[in-house]
Amino acid sequence: MLTAVGTVQAQAPVRPAPTAKLAPTLQAATAQKTLRTVRVRVTDKAAFEQWVRQQLPAARVSQPTASASILDVTGLTAAAVPKLVACPVVSFIDVADRQARTERRLNNSDLSINAIAAVQAQFSQLNGQGLTVSVKEGPFDPNDIDFKGRVVNVENFPGPPSPHATDMATLIGGAGNSHPKGRGVAREVRLATSDFARLLPDDGSQLAQDGISVQNHSYGVAIENYYGLETQEYDRQVQQFPSLLHVFSSGNSGALTSAEGPYTGIAAVANVTGQFKMSKNTLTVGATDPSGQVSALSSRGPAYDGRVKPELVAYGEGGSSESAALVSGISLLLQQVHRDQHSGTLPPAALVKAVLVNSANDLGRPEVDFVSGFGQADALGAINTMRDRRFFNETVAQGTEQVLTITVPAGQQQLKASLVWNDPDAPAGAARALVNDLDLELVSRTTGQRWQPWALSAYPHADSLALPARRRADHVNNIEQITLAVPAAGTYELRVRGFSVPQGPQAFSLAYEVSPVGLEWLSPQSPGNVPPNAATTLRWHWSGPPTTARLEYRPVGNAQWRVVNGAVALADNRYTWTVPDTTTLAQLRLVTGSQSFTSGEFAIVRVPPLQVGYTCPDETLLQWARVPGATQYQVYQLGATTLEPLLRTADTIVVLNRTQMASRYYAMAPVLQGKVADPGGTIDYTTQGTVCYFRSFMPRQLVDNTIQFNVELGSLYRLQSATLERLGAAGYEAVQTIAPLTTTKFTFTDLPPAAARYLYRVRLENLAGQQFYSQVEETYYLQTGAAQVFPNPVLAGEDLRLIAGTSSPVSIRLYDMLGKLQRETTVEGVINQLDTNGLKPGLYLLRVTLDSQAEQTIRVVIQ
Repeated sequence: MLTAVGTVQAQAPVRPAPTAKLAPTLQAATAQKTLRTVRVRVTDKAAFEQWVRQQLPAARVSQPTASASILDVTGLTAAAVPKLVACPVVSFIDVADRQARTERRLNNSDLSINAIAAVQAQFSQLNGQGLTVSVKEGPFDPNDIDFKGRVVNVENFPGPPSPHATDMATLIGGAGNSHPKGRGVAREVRLATSDFARLLPDDGSQLAQDGISVQNHSYGVAIENYYGLETQEYDRQVQQFPSLLHVFSSGNSGALTSAEGPYTGIAAVANVTGQFKMSKNTLTVGATDPSGQVSALSSRGPAYDGRVKPELVAYGEGGSSESAALVSGISLLLQQVHRDQHSGTLPPAALVKAVLVNSANDLGRPEVDFVSGFGQADALGAINTMRDRRFFNETVAQGTEQVLTITVPAGQQQLKASLVWNDPDAPAGAARALVNDLDLELVSRTTGQRWQPWALSAYPHADSLALPARRRADHVNNIEQITLAVPAAGTYELRVRGFSVPQGPQAFSLAYEVSPVGLEWLSPQSPGNVPPNAATTLRWHWSGPPTTARLEYRPVGNAQWRVVNGAVALADNRYTWTVPDTTTLAQLRLVTGSQSFTSGEFAIVRVPPLQVGYTCPDETLLQWARVPGATQYQVYQLGATTLEPLLRTADTIVVLNRTQMASRYYAMAPVLQGKVADPGGTIDYTTQGTVCYFRSFMPRQLVDNTIQFNVELGSLYRLQSATLERLGAAGYEAVQTIAPLTTTKFTFTDLPPAAARYLYRVRLENLAGQQFYSQVEETYYLQTGAAQVFPNPVLAGEDLRLIAGTSSPVSIRLYDMLGKLQRETTVEGVINQLDTNGLKPGLYLLRVTLDSQAEQTIRVVIQ
């Protein structure tokens, strides 16, 4: 039920006054006289350009975006800045584009920590289909098979690809075609790239035209604490395009101290990397470690004006880059849920933010704080909130109030509600970013009791910033949250009032949830693979009072449960389990009192690598080791965008015909008790080093009186014999035959008839009489201490090969027939190259001395 109360006429728009025209970062640059380029906001472009021509004739003006009010000025000296400050049409002077840096590379991917794997297991249709995300930094690799068929405008990609950007795109939207570890959050989303060389927002109209609804920003610059032109433009863009969500990494400077702003000199606070992350209408994400605790290096707040930054944290062992990418992926899934439930309409970014912060799991100090924001992102909780439509989208004006009614059942652990609105942009340099100020209040209809949101002390002192949140009106943030522990059953009102709305009416989104006592398994999930005889982390989400439970395990089909640990703390929400050394489908359960919580079925299995037995013109053989307990194997091939089932077999080989060989990528998954496990790694069969049966054919010794050859085959499938052949006067002749073949690795030996250069190959014959040949290998039969040259005659300009039956240094002198020395050198090695460039055709004498023996003379003809 919605009730509008006390409607009042909205006042004329009013903006808070800026504190200064000059960005704090520029003040230091001016003092050091290092200024060269600045970015300015002007009220009249033509007037400003005329002013520059008159007052700063050496300066040059350019327009970095479509907005004529933002201009770059180059060729400046520090002395020119006071003139710019005094210019009547300049409203703010900011830094221009700085060198952005990625916030560390992907270190490890685990989609269970933020309940993403649980979402994928329960809602397989949620995959980002029909949506587009932009990864702003360097270009990702458009040819990565995890993005196959989903890259937007691939022909316009700059190069070379960035490994960091490829990692981020994988976390957001990897299909898992390469390996299950290459699986991202939204596996069917379209992927676009954007260059972070320009730190201002991309053109909003172009983003809308390309269908981009989320843009990921996993990069930063130095610590910057003020409301600048980039900050202002991001806030303005979201106002213009309300469904567009920008997700930023908070940075990896959590141990550093800010050198500017009101928190200067206070250690390890206010160190978010980049003024663009100070924006109100975007989302900034910090990093947690595998245990779920905020990483020491994760940048933290407050923002320059005391607002909560970061708003969320997520797993990112390699840094906050990964955290932002995961939240971008979750945001896409939320957009898909809303779109599918609301006739194709995307939710406002404010609603996505409200759902994310409201479903987040509290970390660190109780309620909101400047380290973890509103908590650890919970994809499953967020999806359930959006699916169950536990939200409101409404508007308020100055002095008006919306009353939103919810019902709380009995037996709930917590009631939580979060209010978010896209606030109008403040002037660059504003001391406080908030323009429209809304107030949230929770009221019990039964008792009349009221609760205000949680708010933090923003006083610039380390002790104050570490104080826990307390209930009071919040006039700083455009996100407000109220929680109520163990709420009484009944009807409650969520009241949203326009406390100060100079630019109204103001649209807002409000998300809420109630949490009953219960437990939900997050990991392992069906059909995920757990490696045997190794430690793995079990994860669940417990909503209830602190207590312990008995953790038990059983193979599927076994009625008896085995105790793993008799007293696991449920509030820890995790446990490290040493998995039995077996291969089976299995289940886990946690038992507390009369309640039992059983996991889904998962596979304990180690998937063997897929290998190429042979690749011949008409067929390719794939093979793998047998998996104990597997009754069948599912073979996949890469389709238009994802791995697609090709066939099932009880054998451990599969032969691809020429048509099937058109797809280069294949994977295999074992089938345990009728359930298909996750596949192992995907291979490109053309790059595995196995041609038509042959993996390698190599002489063991290139120069010797007895020549040996090592042969390795990819498979013995349907083969009956292998024959070593030597090239003679009548063609290739058989030297030695091995039949039957019993191993893929074997050795041939030959004693040639005379000292010379020889060519060898191996001929295989299968049961059908087909023959397959190796590549040709060159060897030399030479007595120890002897030397030979090949070819002889040799064409002038080509290399002459000297073969020496020694590993010691060899002295070489080349004379023409008049006795004039033409070449002299010392070489080491059995086979050596002698340059004949510049030698005239004719007969030469090559004198070779090796191993302190008598000099050998070899006649050489150069043609």
